[in-house]
Amino acid sequence: MRDVYRSLLTALTGVLALWLILGFWPLSVGSRVALSLLVILLCGAMLWRQRRASQRRAQALRDIVDESLPPEDFQGAVILVCGDNRALFAESVRHRETRQGWYLRVKDAEQLPLLAQHLSLIRPALVSQISVMLAVVPEKHTFGDDFTQSLRGWQRVVVQCRSAFGTLPPLWTVTWVSPPVACAEAEPVWFTTVSQRTGIQVYQPGQGNVSLTEWTRETRADGRLSRLSQILWLDGLLAWQNSAVNDLLSVRQGELPAMKPCVQGMCMVPVSGIAGNLWQQHITAVTALPPDAVVTTEPLPLPELLLPALPRRRGVSRRMVFWRYAGLLGGIFLALAMLASWMNNQRLIRNVGDHLALYHQLTGNPVAPKLRAQQRLRADGALLDDWQRRGEPLRYRLGLYQGLRLVPPIEAAVSDWAPPPPPPPVIKKIIQGPKTIRLDSMSLFDSGKSALKAGSTKMLVNSLVGVKAKPGWLIVVSGHTDNTGNPKLNQTLSLKRAEAVRDWMRDTGDVPESCFAVQGYGESRPIATNDTPDGRALNRRVEISLVPQANACQIPGLTQAPSQDDGASQHNGE
Repeated sequence: MRDVYRSLLTALTGVLALWLILGFWPLSVGSRVALSLLVILLCGAMLWRQRRASQRRAQALRDIVDESLPPEDFQGAVILVCGDNRALFAESVRHRETRQGWYLRVKDAEQLPLLAQHLSLIRPALVSQISVMLAVVPEKHTFGDDFTQSLRGWQRVVVQCRSAFGTLPPLWTVTWVSPPVACAEAEPVWFTTVSQRTGIQVYQPGQGNVSLTEWTRETRADGRLSRLSQILWLDGLLAWQNSAVNDLLSVRQGELPAMKPCVQGMCMVPVSGIAGNLWQQHITAVTALPPDAVVTTEPLPLPELLLPALPRRRGVSRRMVFWRYAGLLGGIFLALAMLASWMNNQRLIRNVGDHLALYHQLTGNPVAPKLRAQQRLRADGALLDDWQRRGEPLRYRLGLYQGLRLVPPIEAAVSDWAPPPPPPPVIKKIIQGPKTIRLDSMSLFDSGKSALKAGSTKMLVNSLVGVKAKPGWLIVVSGHTDNTGNPKLNQTLSLKRAEAVRDWMRDTGDVPESCFAVQGYGESRPIATNDTPDGRALNRRVEISLVPQANACQIPGLTQAPSQDDGASQHNGE
């Protein structure tokens, strides 16, 4: 389940990042594509890495089964038992459960950080209830140096648990030693030291905790000798505990910080030890009388009476952790989205402001730049009006949209100037060169048509009154169009329009057809740019030229040479 939550968080991160890139941040198309691919690759790599880490963790924790872990709703203390823990568990038992605690056996020092990480992922709600108990059984060791090295190894791995729990887990120590011979048959006696209290407390079944002073003053005749033996035993145990355990933990060793156990417990109970162990060596050095070895197969008693003194705080479940991270991601996304929305609105204000500034700087002379600036403002106003009716895009929202306050200045700017009216639609007679008359096609023909429209006869009469058939002169009628539409169709249309004008001149003036030459150039010979409406209007034309040509237009009864017709030449060159 933990891997599912982690995968969901990774996928949620990727989705929010893509939404931020594609829906909010003002980026170019190339940048959006590149960043989107990068996010997808990173999320894929993270998912693959999480899967590999899960497999490695499962490999390392193959000796830990989830059945030995406490349930997530367990309310007691969770104790990771380190050190000499074999005496507390049966051979094949990995955990012991009591009403107040769940004791997990840690096989060796290398397994402790892995188990801590595993618990933090599997049971995050129990992290606050986890503590590390260092079990000390001096009767299981014969060499002091080996015991010290083992203790330092456990101290080192406890520090490594910080990465899994976020802080050092509470550390407490419990020591078990065999009691004096006179007390071998008595009930186990617990001596405890809690950091919040002063002095040593003694726990007796049925009586609870009493101070060591009160316990020593008890004068029961049947137990006075055993009580004195236990006090002497306790003095020796405290001396050994301070020199062998407490002094080692409380002194900083290189990278290892000093550790002060929050709780300490000492239990006098029969322990099955080995010959020549550390406890026998210590008692022999103090009393010169080695204690007898004890043989027992019973597990050592658990320190239940110490559990209420352990520090605890409330934990969180996996679901709560997931929603916390999801809320954090959502907050980061919202903050970045609002920042991107603010940037988009500022860019909108800046662009419209630049358009308004340019519009107001232009005087309207010439008209074209001012007209283009006005058209740009009209487009801005239309866009903002459409957003007002349908709703602005998401990248401008989040309570930061500024488009509404841009509409009044745009409307005021557009309405304070109008371009001068265009000239009336008359025939444009522009003399480009000698013997050339230029007629506006739109004054003669409908759009896309080649038949002369009604009312064009008067214009033709007024414009072509001076064009007469003369021997030695060829009347050339050529049609032209703009670049709108198909070039081949434009060429055909220009030729048909030239033929229509030729037919009118031939029929009206009774001019022989041999006096005419008809040409259709289409869009191939523009006289102005086709990028503006005015330029395209100039290119839509029919031109009539008188071109000298020998033996052209020979009319019976007229033998005047072309060189003698100076008046016609001058008239047609206007």
